[in-house]
Amino acid sequence: MLIRDAEARDADHLVRFINMAADDLPLHFWRKSAGPDGDPIALGRERAARETGNFSYRNAWLAEVDGEVAACLLGYPAAMEPEAIEPDTPPLFVPLLELENMAPGSWYLNVLATYPQHRGKGLGSALLTKAEEVTRAAGRSSISLIAEDTHADALRLYRAKGFTEIARRPLVKEDWAVDASEWILFTKSV
Repeated sequence: MLIRDAEARDADHLVRFINMAADDLPLHFWRKSAGPDGDPIALGRERAARETGNFSYRNAWLAEVDGEVAACLLGYPAAMEPEAIEPDTPPLFVPLLELENMAPGSWYLNVLATYPQHRGKGLGSALLTKAEEVTRAAGRSSISLIAEDTHADALRLYRAKGFTEIARRPLVKEDWAVDASEWILFTKSV
Protein backbone atom coordinates (compact mmCIF):
# COMPACT_ATOMS: atom_id res chain seq x y z
CA MET A 1 0.00 0.00 0.00
CA LEU A 2 1.10 3.53 -0.81
CA ILE A 3 -0.40 6.73 0.61
CA ARG A 4 0.18 9.75 -1.59
CA ASP A 5 -0.96 13.34 -1.90
CA ALA A 6 -3.97 13.69 -4.17
CA GLU A 7 -3.55 15.62 -7.41
CA ALA A 8 -6.02 17.60 -9.53
CA ARG A 9 -6.16 14.66 -11.95
CA ASP A 10 -7.67 12.57 -9.10
CA ALA A 11 -10.88 14.64 -9.08
CA ASP A 12 -13.01 11.74 -10.38
CA HIS A 13 -11.92 9.57 -7.46
CA LEU A 14 -12.35 12.41 -4.97
CA VAL A 15 -15.93 13.04 -6.11
CA ARG A 16 -16.77 9.37 -5.58
CA PHE A 17 -15.13 9.24 -2.15
CA ILE A 18 -16.67 12.54 -0.97
CA ASN A 19 -20.10 11.36 -2.06
CA MET A 20 -19.64 7.85 -0.63
CA ALA A 21 -18.59 9.14 2.80
CA ALA A 22 -21.84 11.10 3.22
CA ASP A 23 -24.38 8.76 1.61
CA ASP A 24 -25.00 10.90 -1.48
CA LEU A 25 -25.48 14.18 0.44
CA PRO A 26 -22.82 15.91 -1.72
CA LEU A 27 -24.49 14.66 -4.92
CA HIS A 28 -27.86 15.81 -3.56
CA PHE A 29 -26.40 19.28 -2.93
CA TRP A 30 -24.54 19.40 -6.26
CA ARG A 31 -27.79 18.55 -8.08
CA LYS A 32 -29.53 21.51 -6.46
CA SER A 33 -26.56 23.78 -7.15
CA ALA A 34 -26.16 22.69 -10.79
CA GLY A 35 -29.86 23.14 -11.53
CA PRO A 36 -32.04 21.05 -13.83
CA ASP A 37 -29.76 21.48 -16.85
CA GLY A 38 -26.44 21.23 -15.02
CA ASP A 39 -24.15 18.28 -14.42
CA PRO A 40 -23.82 17.65 -10.67
CA ILE A 41 -20.83 15.31 -11.04
CA ALA A 42 -19.01 17.90 -13.16
CA LEU A 43 -19.68 20.47 -10.43
CA GLY A 44 -18.23 18.11 -7.81
CA ARG A 45 -15.22 17.40 -10.03
CA GLU A 46 -14.64 21.13 -10.49
CA ARG A 47 -14.68 21.65 -6.72
CA ALA A 48 -12.27 18.75 -6.14
CA ALA A 49 -9.85 19.91 -8.86
CA ARG A 50 -9.59 23.51 -7.68
CA GLU A 51 -6.55 24.83 -5.86
CA THR A 52 -8.41 26.23 -2.84
CA GLY A 53 -11.42 25.38 -0.71
CA ASN A 54 -12.10 22.63 1.80
CA PHE A 55 -12.85 20.00 -0.84
CA SER A 56 -9.76 20.81 -2.90
CA TYR A 57 -7.48 17.94 -3.85
CA ARG A 58 -4.81 19.81 -1.87
CA ASN A 59 -6.56 18.62 1.32
CA ALA A 60 -6.69 14.96 0.27
CA TRP A 61 -4.53 11.84 0.37
CA LEU A 62 -5.15 8.63 -1.52
CA ALA A 63 -4.22 5.09 -0.58
CA GLU A 64 -3.22 2.89 -3.51
CA VAL A 65 -3.08 -0.89 -3.63
CA ASP A 66 -1.05 -2.37 -6.48
CA GLY A 67 -1.09 1.01 -8.24
CA GLU A 68 -4.88 1.32 -8.02
CA VAL A 69 -6.62 4.07 -6.01
CA ALA A 70 -8.41 2.31 -3.15
CA ALA A 71 -9.21 4.81 -0.36
CA CYS A 72 -9.25 8.49 0.51
CA LEU A 73 -8.60 10.83 3.41
CA LEU A 74 -9.70 14.45 3.09
CA GLY A 75 -9.46 17.00 5.87
CA TYR A 76 -8.36 20.46 6.88
CA PRO A 77 -7.84 22.66 9.94
CA ALA A 78 -11.13 23.70 11.56
CA ALA A 79 -11.74 27.29 12.57
CA MET A 80 -10.08 28.25 15.84
CA GLU A 81 -13.37 29.59 17.25
CA PRO A 82 -16.96 28.48 16.67
CA GLU A 83 -18.41 30.27 13.67
CA ALA A 84 -21.88 31.78 13.38
CA ILE A 85 -24.29 29.74 11.30
CA GLU A 86 -25.79 32.05 8.72
CA PRO A 87 -29.60 32.26 8.71
CA ASP A 88 -29.74 31.26 5.02
CA THR A 89 -27.71 28.06 5.58
CA PRO A 90 -29.60 25.11 4.06
CA PRO A 91 -31.22 23.20 6.97
CA LEU A 92 -29.50 19.96 5.85
CA PHE A 93 -26.15 21.46 6.88
CA VAL A 94 -27.10 23.15 10.17
CA PRO A 95 -26.61 20.04 12.38
CA LEU A 96 -23.19 19.43 10.79
CA LEU A 97 -22.10 23.00 11.40
CA GLU A 98 -23.37 22.85 14.99
CA LEU A 99 -21.23 19.76 15.58
CA GLU A 100 -18.19 21.24 13.82
CA ASN A 101 -18.46 24.24 16.15
CA MET A 102 -18.02 21.88 19.12
CA ALA A 103 -14.46 21.05 18.06
CA PRO A 104 -12.80 24.40 17.30
CA GLY A 105 -9.11 24.32 16.58
CA SER A 106 -9.10 20.65 15.62
CA TRP A 107 -8.04 19.15 12.34
CA TYR A 108 -11.36 18.21 10.74
CA LEU A 109 -11.38 14.81 9.03
CA ASN A 110 -14.19 15.33 6.52
CA VAL A 111 -13.85 12.21 4.35
CA LEU A 112 -12.53 8.73 5.07
CA ALA A 113 -13.77 6.30 2.45
CA THR A 114 -12.67 3.06 0.82
CA TYR A 115 -13.91 1.50 -2.38
CA PRO A 116 -15.96 -1.62 -1.49
CA GLN A 117 -13.55 -4.08 -3.13
CA HIS A 118 -10.70 -2.78 -0.93
CA ARG A 119 -12.45 -2.79 2.45
CA GLY A 120 -11.12 -4.93 5.28
CA LYS A 121 -7.47 -4.49 4.24
CA GLY A 122 -6.42 -1.92 6.85
CA LEU A 123 -6.62 1.11 4.57
CA GLY A 124 -8.89 3.06 6.93
CA SER A 125 -6.50 2.45 9.82
CA ALA A 126 -3.52 3.51 7.72
CA LEU A 127 -5.29 6.70 6.64
CA LEU A 128 -6.23 7.49 10.25
CA THR A 129 -2.53 7.21 11.13
CA LYS A 130 -1.82 9.59 8.23
CA ALA A 131 -4.48 11.96 9.63
CA GLU A 132 -2.61 12.03 12.95
CA GLU A 133 0.63 12.94 11.15
CA VAL A 134 -1.11 15.69 9.17
CA THR A 135 -2.78 17.01 12.34
CA ARG A 136 0.54 17.31 14.16
CA ALA A 137 2.20 18.90 11.10
CA ALA A 138 -0.63 21.46 10.99
CA GLY A 139 0.10 22.37 14.62
CA ARG A 140 -3.22 21.00 15.87
CA SER A 141 -3.62 18.76 18.89
CA SER A 142 -6.87 17.00 18.05
CA ILE A 143 -8.78 15.45 15.18
CA SER A 144 -12.53 15.77 14.81
CA LEU A 145 -14.88 13.92 12.50
CA ILE A 146 -18.61 13.50 12.00
CA ALA A 147 -20.13 10.14 11.09
CA GLU A 148 -23.63 8.89 10.42
CA ASP A 149 -25.17 6.51 12.94
CA THR A 150 -25.69 3.86 10.23
CA HIS A 151 -21.98 3.55 9.31
CA ALA A 152 -21.38 0.66 11.74
CA ASP A 153 -17.97 -0.40 10.38
CA ALA A 154 -16.66 3.17 10.44
CA LEU A 155 -18.00 3.73 13.97
CA ARG A 156 -16.23 0.57 15.19
CA LEU A 157 -12.99 1.72 13.53
CA TYR A 158 -13.13 5.20 15.06
CA ARG A 159 -13.80 3.84 18.54
CA ALA A 160 -11.04 1.20 18.17
CA LYS A 161 -8.59 3.95 17.16
CA GLY A 162 -9.31 6.01 20.27
CA PHE A 163 -11.91 8.48 19.02
CA THR A 164 -14.45 9.57 21.64
CA GLU A 165 -18.07 10.42 20.93
CA ILE A 166 -18.75 14.04 21.91
CA ALA A 167 -22.27 14.84 20.69
CA ARG A 168 -25.09 13.88 18.33
CA ARG A 169 -27.53 15.85 16.22
CA PRO A 170 -30.54 14.57 14.27
CA LEU A 171 -30.18 14.60 10.50
CA VAL A 172 -32.36 17.03 8.60
CA LYS A 173 -33.34 15.03 5.55
CA GLU A 174 -35.71 17.23 3.58
CA ASP A 175 -35.74 15.44 0.20
CA TRP A 176 -32.41 13.63 0.76
CA ALA A 177 -33.08 9.87 0.80
CA VAL A 178 -30.92 8.37 3.56
CA ASP A 179 -31.41 5.71 6.23
CA ALA A 180 -29.35 7.43 8.92
CA SER A 181 -31.07 9.42 11.63
CA GLU A 182 -28.17 11.07 13.51
CA TRP A 183 -24.81 12.72 12.93
CA ILE A 184 -22.18 11.84 15.57
CA LEU A 185 -19.19 14.04 16.42
CA PHE A 186 -16.00 12.23 17.49
CA THR A 187 -12.67 13.71 18.59
CA LYS A 188 -9.25 12.34 19.40
CA SER A 189 -6.23 14.05 20.94
CA VAL A 190 -2.94 13.47 19.16
